[in-house]
Amino acid sequence: MSTPPEILFEQRGTAGMVTLNRPKAMNAVTHGMVLALADKLNEWAKDAAVTRVVVKANADRAFSAGGDLRALYDLGRDGRQEEALQFWRNEYALNALIKRYPKPYVALIDGIVMGGGVGISIHGSHRIAGDRFQFAMPEVGIGFFPDVGATWFLPRLPGEIGAYCALTGQRLRNADAVPAGVATHYVATTRVPEVTEALTGTQSVDAVLNRFAERLGTGPLAAHREAIDRLFVGNRVADIIAALDKEAISRSPDAGFAGATAAVIRGKSPMSVKIALAQLRRGKEWSFTECMKAEFRIVSRIVYDHDFYEGVRAVIIDKDLKPQWKPATLAEVADAEVERHFAPVAQELAL
Repeated sequence: MSTPPEILFEQRGTAGMVTLNRPKAMNAVTHGMVLALADKLNEWAKDAAVTRVVVKANADRAFSAGGDLRALYDLGRDGRQEEALQFWRNEYALNALIKRYPKPYVALIDGIVMGGGVGISIHGSHRIAGDRFQFAMPEVGIGFFPDVGATWFLPRLPGEIGAYCALTGQRLRNADAVPAGVATHYVATTRVPEVTEALTGTQSVDAVLNRFAERLGTGPLAAHREAIDRLFVGNRVADIIAALDKEAISRSPDAGFAGATAAVIRGKSPMSVKIALAQLRRGKEWSFTECMKAEFRIVSRIVYDHDFYEGVRAVIIDKDLKPQWKPATLAEVADAEVERHFAPVAQELAL
């Protein structure tokens, strides 16, 4: 029996339709999918008959739960880091292509969207959240770092939501994601097929979405927004944890939230959380291109470090959820080690 294609393309009416087609792998993005999508987007950009691109997923649970980490883990373990880096080089170029795409780019996200899945959706002009929408950038939990343009988009979310997402990896549901700007619209799951069909017509994308989009109530994170904006302002992870710890022993309504949040951050890779916070603080002042180049510099070091392989082992391979980070504590992560990840590389990312 032949293996079905990992990603499907068709032209339906005015729309170039993309379908992520790895449902058993929660549509994890492979190198082949990256290359195929980039080729097709370049083709459609020149095709006058295609006036918009629509990206959807063949899976109920996930739009895309990230990149194909197992494949990247295996390459690194085999000493083929340069081959793995070619994946990220192509992936980041695809993120930039989507960010600069000359036509409306609509991602229909009715399920989990993380990591690499975020990279092929959040840079588009329209991001539609369904009822099952869940957004997260959980990379610090596997010894990696928020990439695929997170250096650009996380610090541009309101207040300190970006820092909260980066350091905790916690999920945002649709009612929090829309006001934060992670999603641009909410459409009920039952109406997603109607929206998809309407987007293949001649009516403008904005007009279609204005017709179907609905308002949402207040999300669970809204109750803690003031605390997040107040407690995550520091430029050092240790300062943020100290602020959370102080709040946790107070009598404020956010005490329980602060204590739980501090515990979550303490479980992540110390090196990763320090890199992540440095990314966000610098990325706020950088151009999109500068952000993407910085991410390629970081990943060029990460693939030779310990924590990424240990994190993937603990979470994805052995699933014991007991990573042994090196260094093991924030105090052991020297500032110079963090800085090393941002230094220029011999072959910079070309965008």
